[in-house]
Amino acid sequence: MPAQAIILAAGRGQRLRPLTDHTPKPLLSVGRWRLIEWHLRALARAGVREVVINTAWLEPQFPAALGQGEAHGVHIHWSHEARDHGAALETAGGIRKALPLLDDVFWVVSGDVFIPDMVFNVPARHYLGDSDASACLWMVPNAPHHPSGDFGWAGEGQPLHLEAPRMTWASVGVFEARAFRDLPLGQAHALRPVLDEALTQARLLGRTLPGRWVDVGTEERLAQARAIADAEPDR
Repeated sequence: MPAQAIILAAGRGQRLRPLTDHTPKPLLSVGRWRLIEWHLRALARAGVREVVINTAWLEPQFPAALGQGEAHGVHIHWSHEARDHGAALETAGGIRKALPLLDDVFWVVSGDVFIPDMVFNVPARHYLGDSDASACLWMVPNAPHHPSGDFGWAGEGQPLHLEAPRMTWASVGVFEARAFRDLPLGQAHALRPVLDEALTQARLLGRTLPGRWVDVGTEERLAQARAIADAEPDR
């Protein structure tokens, strides 16, 4: 079966060194689970059973830690970028490589954000509806470490733009495979140009992320995520 979600886990995690010198950031512990396991369990609760994880930095640690996902109620499809290409392919390049494993519409979530209140239990294609949109991004208020935000906000389910007021992309969204099919396979490619192309054509929708969001990019924010997780009920 094609996967309905991809978790992006190939990055180096430079800002969290030395913690990430020996452990990939998505495998850092946050409460009772590793950071990436919160996503796996949330997807499984929503009925998303097929999940791709792309890897590069300290790649062998991922299958060793997660197996095929059976402990969390999912089946993991691995997309190994270091093994196949020698290095990470950046976000869009990594998604392009994984397209043969993915459905035509799929969830994308970064392995280094903590979003314990996110619910995935509506099919991904629902968020694009009958529109010509190729992506829908979940947005949050601008954090102190990113005060300028990413995209202009026009209202729930409306196309994003570049004017104020701006909000920050929470690194979770729904994408159509067609947004990546024309990218060169096996080459590094950033996601922002893909988003900008959709933006100029009013094909990039926005929704507000429910609940809490932590971009786990520093030790301080890792501690913040851990404090939230320690107070969570077992689930």
